Amino acid sequence: MNKIEPKTLHQEATAQIRQMIREGSLVRGQKIDEKHLSEIMGVSRTPVREALRVLQSEGLIDLIPHKGAHVAQPSIEEVRDLFEVMGVLEGTCARLAAFRIKKDGLKKLQSLHRSLEKHFKNRDAEAYLETNHHLHVLIQELSGNKVLNDILNGLRQKILLYRHRQLHHKDRFEKSMQEHRVIMEALQRHDPQLAETVMLKHLNNQCEALVDLYSREHETDDRKRAT
Repeated sequence: MNKIEPKTLHQEATAQIRQMIREGSLVRGQKIDEKHLSEIMGVSRTPVREALRVLQSEGLIDLIPHKGAHVAQPSIEEVRDLFEVMGVLEGTCARLAAFRIKKDGLKKLQSLHRSLEKHFKNRDAEAYLETNHHLHVLIQELSGNKVLNDILNGLRQKILLYRHRQLHHKDRFEKSMQEHRVIMEALQRHDPQLAETVMLKHLNNQCEALVDLYSREHETDDRKRAT
């Protein structure tokens, strides 16, 4: 058996912690217990600390002096800023993909869309979100623009903080599926303008759902502090 290099350990720890944030087992603002993470991962605290520094650079973790590591807790303004940029970039990806998509790429999209429909029917939010992630990444790749692809890969890590929350908003699960059907129709019709428009609307709707949720949470926190 080959010796596991320390670099490999911290990369694996990074991937596991990122996944915990993605699936919501580590939530916004939560303090991270390095000792607990090292125990469940079966590694020392050194690769865990290295992983947290990587995730800090991605905007997923805040390292606060004398207080330790916490899952990042972006402001409502930061949420709006991120989705504003993501909407424009993903809209551009959808437009380019609709124009450039080939038969093989369309088949892959259709397969993912069928999985999305199945998870929606089964009300399996976690599987739905995972498939949704892969579908958006595929559209991004089918745009054929490497610069866009590289930029979005970085931004997509930040959106992990939000993606598992959006479906908690009233009717958001249903609306998300409806929006994906329209996006899929636009891509199948090779309609660049429609694809861009509906993708931008899809991201805007996600943003508004999250802003509403976060606003309610902030109001609740303010009331608790006042009592």
